[in-house]
Amino acid sequence: MIDQLKRLFDRKTYAAVRYDAAKQHANSADMVAVLNADPYLMVADAGLRLISVFDDLHYDRADLDMLSAPMRRRALKKHAPFEYFQRSGSVIENCAADIRIHMPKFRALGASPFDALRETSMRPQDYALLTPTQAAAQMIAAYEVDTAKERLAALVLKHPANLLRLFDFLEPTPSKAAVREMLGELLFLQRAAVAKEPLKSRRALR
Repeated sequence: MIDQLKRLFDRKTYAAVRYDAAKQHANSADMVAVLNADPYLMVADAGLRLISVFDDLHYDRADLDMLSAPMRRRALKKHAPFEYFQRSGSVIENCAADIRIHMPKFRALGASPFDALRETSMRPQDYALLTPTQAAAQMIAAYEVDTAKERLAALVLKHPANLLRLFDFLEPTPSKAAVREMLGELLFLQRAAVAKEPLKSRRALR
């Protein structure tokens, strides 16, 4: 009798765990769909778990590159229906799913976008919320040129990045020549995208 009760409770516990996991997975997929449908947000890279927030259409290479308060508010508003809450100034968290969205802290005026996540402790299930320029830098650092070019093209067609700033922070070595060439090609692609809708009339978050 005792053994039968143990087996019964074991089955119930197992079913509950599987249901919660499936529900969380569905919520995650729904969240990605909602973000990608928003003109100001997108999952820039699912593998690297990067979320980009639209910044601007035109840049100067010396422009400040950081998440503004309106950019943070937009992200929090879109994540709130999926049980994400502001845990701290730099973290949005879903406690039930054990997922955190990290927002890099502002470090210095001349900080490299390649260093945006240098001091961030991300777990495999976590995301990073970044400017398009910071997201682009992470992809350049993570991928070979051909793969990076494909993913960056998808990014800049929706969220233009400060490509000249990225160019300035590249190491001046022969090994980076292909990356510099890629950024030049993306600059033309981005300029063409910004000159027409849906980007042409989009404005920075205020």
